[in-house]
Amino acid sequence: MASSTSSPKPTVIIIGAGAFGLSTAYHLLERGYTDVTVLDRAEHLPAVDAASTDMNKVVRSCYGDPEYTRLARQAIEEWRNDMWQNCYHECGVLNLGDAYTEQSIINDLKHGAKVERLCSPASIRAQFPPDLHNSGRLGTFTSLDVSSTSYINRDGGWAEAERAISLLMEHVKKRGVKVLPGKAVQELVKDERGQTKGVRCADDSEYKANVVVLALGAWTASAFPSLNLTEKCLATGQSIATIQLTPEEAEEYRKTPVVLDFRTGFYVFPPTHRNVVKFAIHAAGHTYTGPGSAISTPRTIISDPDNGLWIPRSVLKELRVQLRSVYPTLAEKPFSGTRMCWYTDAPDGDWVIGRYPGDSGLVLATSGSGHAFKFLPTLGKLVADVIENKLDPKLAARFAVDRQVKPPNGERMSVNSQELSIDELCGPEDLIPTL
Repeated sequence: MASSTSSPKPTVIIIGAGAFGLSTAYHLLERGYTDVTVLDRAEHLPAVDAASTDMNKVVRSCYGDPEYTRLARQAIEEWRNDMWQNCYHECGVLNLGDAYTEQSIINDLKHGAKVERLCSPASIRAQFPPDLHNSGRLGTFTSLDVSSTSYINRDGGWAEAERAISLLMEHVKKRGVKVLPGKAVQELVKDERGQTKGVRCADDSEYKANVVVLALGAWTASAFPSLNLTEKCLATGQSIATIQLTPEEAEEYRKTPVVLDFRTGFYVFPPTHRNVVKFAIHAAGHTYTGPGSAISTPRTIISDPDNGLWIPRSVLKELRVQLRSVYPTLAEKPFSGTRMCWYTDAPDGDWVIGRYPGDSGLVLATSGSGHAFKFLPTLGKLVADVIENKLDPKLAARFAVDRQVKPPNGERMSVNSQELSIDELCGPEDLIPTL
């Protein structure tokens, strides 16, 4: 009998049961790891205030950066697999914009995406169901001048985010990963050389591992202030609003594409199976440094049950203005709710995936920067490559914790976040349109 020459796989603890954490657990399983534990602060999973616990997320390969286009094309192919049980809805992504979208269409074409350049307002309107055209329910899109670049990418759409996270969580649990809720990690346990060898939780439980992966999303910097991660792991709140439609109303918008306007950051989805239309603005967002803290920390329905979902009034008004440019009739309806969705932002828009400098036992997998969820099926490959010391050197340098930060990538229309003022938060009365 031939003896195995492969060395034992290391024990891995992953802190955070969101997109980065669960995708990493999955890809470690695929590589034969047998001792993987996922710890999460939330008492119930998926965590209700996690960015990935959302009704939907955009799935697109339209990036001004060819590397993200390549990675996104790989992820889209995986989204089509049976494992995801039709979580992915390939309705197409309508990209409206400027120089960023011009580079995006070049990258999409290079990687074989099914795209069509749209050179006039009429060609843009043609991407929507005919019944919307003559009823005043569809915008004119005349604000796009001749120099604008707009196109439809039919290899894209949206994913049911919370359901996808739940499916992946159950999948890894069935294959032996221990997923433990209610485990708020308070301390990294070090050996005599200062290398991470485990974690200690708020309930005094301790878990040992060869590798600890920090995948806490927007809580990364505030949970471990001694790591000084604020520059590359900044928690920012992004404002979202929704409208509840009747089944009959929803059917009229069911076959629309995702609309993403890179000039303003505004994006809007088709209705969900519950007939909810969600829309938001992809921008720099808001930070929140609470009393006695110098680190932006998520302010959510868990930390602030009374008003943790409300967004600034000024953003709410802008959301209605932008919605009117796409769906004028919907903009006159009451909003059904809002949410501050907390991202982890790096100033250059690149993820943070790599070992913490000087600590071989500590790996970071965070800073999704508002565009990581679409990579859920494949994101963990990169983290697993870091753990196994075989991540492509160019990607390793790009995603390194201690990299030199580049200028913003041009994807967002604003790059400077504002501090959240509680006095400026909207309330139920603000959800009603004003005459």
